[in-house]
Amino acid sequence: MGQFIYDDARAIEIEDRALNHLQLVIVDKLRRGECFALSLGDGDRTVTMWLNPYTAIQFVYHGNRRPVVNRDWVEALAINAGVSGVLMLTPEPAVEALPHAI
Repeated sequence: MGQFIYDDARAIEIEDRALNHLQLVIVDKLRRGECFALSLGDGDRTVTMWLNPYTAIQFVYHGNRRPVVNRDWVEALAINAGVSGVLMLTPEPAVEALPHAI
């Protein structure tokens, strides 16, 4: 289990694979100067945070190997965030073929 750390104070545990996919979407949105809400649950609570390019965030991984990226999942997360205005972790779609993974 990795951690998403927001504003140097709030840590939310997330499985490394899911954290890696969230990182790809978050970094891309912030790199483009976008502000958006991120809503994450840790089982006991749900926390919604406002992210902007100046927000202090960290992605801390438990393991030292980056998982294979499921492009379909990254795309689905980004699309859902664009439509709703809130980035939320959704279940990973099945990987149908190797070319969809990077």
